[in-house]
Amino acid sequence: MSRRENSALGNGAGSGVSELESRLLKTGAERLALLGKHAERLMQAYTRDDVPLEGLSDGALRKLLAARVLWRPDEQSGVKLSPKVRDLIAEMLADETRRHVNADVAETLELIRTQVDSYREARSKGEHWRQEQQLLRLRQEVDDLNGRFADAIDSLWQRLNSDFGFVSQLNDKIRENDRAQKQIVRLLDGLALIDFDELIALVGSDGSLRKLLISQLQNRLSHHYTSLREVQRRLIELMARFRKQQARSRLMTGMAAFLREHPGFVPGNYAQRSEVPALFNRAAPLNAAAAPALDRALDTRVLAELLHELPAPRHAAQNVAVANAVQIAEESLAAARQQALKLDVERFYLAVLDQPPAEPVSALAYLQESGLEWAYEIWLFQVIAEYQGLPRSEQQAFRLQQEESKASAYNDLRLIHDVALAVAV
Repeated sequence: MSRRENSALGNGAGSGVSELESRLLKTGAERLALLGKHAERLMQAYTRDDVPLEGLSDGALRKLLAARVLWRPDEQSGVKLSPKVRDLIAEMLADETRRHVNADVAETLELIRTQVDSYREARSKGEHWRQEQQLLRLRQEVDDLNGRFADAIDSLWQRLNSDFGFVSQLNDKIRENDRAQKQIVRLLDGLALIDFDELIALVGSDGSLRKLLISQLQNRLSHHYTSLREVQRRLIELMARFRKQQARSRLMTGMAAFLREHPGFVPGNYAQRSEVPALFNRAAPLNAAAAPALDRALDTRVLAELLHELPAPRHAAQNVAVANAVQIAEESLAAARQQALKLDVERFYLAVLDQPPAEPVSALAYLQESGLEWAYEIWLFQVIAEYQGLPRSEQQAFRLQQEESKASAYNDLRLIHDVALAVAV
């Protein structure tokens, strides 16, 4: 082959490539111009199910259908937006700045710290106009911070209310749910960057700053946390529903594939089998509960007969000789000892009455002479308590003398060694 023929072939190939590229550029420009010309109607189709055909000419509709921007599933259904164009619009509408919420919150907090320092500096210098300007800027920054969180949460709610309608496949819905879950995590991480202990130390005792950066901001953040919890609960509920639909879809797909491979398959009648598969014998048998209907007069005679047929209870005879002695409770023993002590003290008082007047009787001497086995402290305490428990008129009939001494030279505590009781003259 000559050089001239090779050159001619090369020029022909180059012209073919340039012609293909020019045709591609021309077609792409026409399609983009078509999208721009009908942008408003396409956005209406994105927010709705069908494309609104009012005001759309037949020629424009044919061009949109030919360009695969719109499509008609069948003759009965309306014109819809093609899935590729719908995905393109959804991707363009995604707010990518919300993915960097942590950096935005950190930058906003740093700006708030700087403005607080400027506000406090203006207040210390008495520059009231500059102080008001800094306070206004702080309000704007706080409102902008709350607005970013509120917009992100509203965006999540809009996606939830549409039930992820802009994706057609179930797996795409699951992936979109996972994407929304990650966005919630990013928002929570951004909210966690706001440290109120640091803000309290930063604002100090200034009332305007505390109201703006502590009370109002905390109230708004609590509302954001509540909204995010509701969004997350809804996402988890949707994910469970999607997984359930996915399991059913896989079951139906597998069953359809099995029937295609075995077209003559007929399910067996398991009720007529003598040997039931183990799968059907997993449940435990049910025991039917029964109870007599006492309010039915017709069953009175049957219930009476059943009652008479019940066997009489038989009690085995008990041997009285081997019965154990009754164990007295500890409380009863204590009460009995207290009553015996009280009776012995009353006998001591009666013995004092039998003595001649003005002759005191020692309580400890009476205790030793009577042979009682009470402790000295308990005996003296009961004698004094009995005297104090007498009425005022009866106390005047006795004269109580206490033999006591100080605990030590530096302690004025009185120790009672004995009590003498006598009849008053």
